[in-house]
Amino acid sequence: MTAIDSLTMQIYNGEGAAEIADELIAVYADVYNVPPYAGDPFFSVPTYINRLHAAFEMPGFAALTARQNDGKLLGYVHGVNLNPEQSWWTSLGAARPAEAVQAAEAGDVFWLRELMTLPDHQSQGVGHRLHDLMVNARPESWTTLTCIVDNEPARSAYPRWGYTVIGEIKHAEESPVYDAMVLRP
Repeated sequence: MTAIDSLTMQIYNGEGAAEIADELIAVYADVYNVPPYAGDPFFSVPTYINRLHAAFEMPGFAALTARQNDGKLLGYVHGVNLNPEQSWWTSLGAARPAEAVQAAEAGDVFWLRELMTLPDHQSQGVGHRLHDLMVNARPESWTTLTCIVDNEPARSAYPRWGYTVIGEIKHAEESPVYDAMVLRP
């Protein structure tokens, strides 16, 4: 058995995730406490707290955590059912596959909002396992996500996992540029 096989995975709805919000925020603070994110107001912990708590209330919210046997949280993924009117999604216009637009209108697209692993546990398969378990547990056929264009190794991982880049977006005026990606059914 490998270290990744011994992890405890647990899924949470918005209410359950709110109960462990401090742990989720602590992982975020550790992951984003490196250049170029450290000191950037868009990636500040208070800004993330607001985004995270807003996500708890979104339709279809779910989080999946990975813990060591001692209970230490190593990483997590969370997402929601994509609102077909989400501004970053609509800003892509005709770059979106027609089938994905139809799926979003039918409530059949999962928006993977965050996937993170503590720095000491990155590149060990934890993130990939979190991703696969979450996507496979979702009722939606399609998955979409956005990834900062220079966020390596994450940016290279998603295409290996089957994602296609469909365009570039910004979540806010002050945000970096992100690649928007889709994972077809």
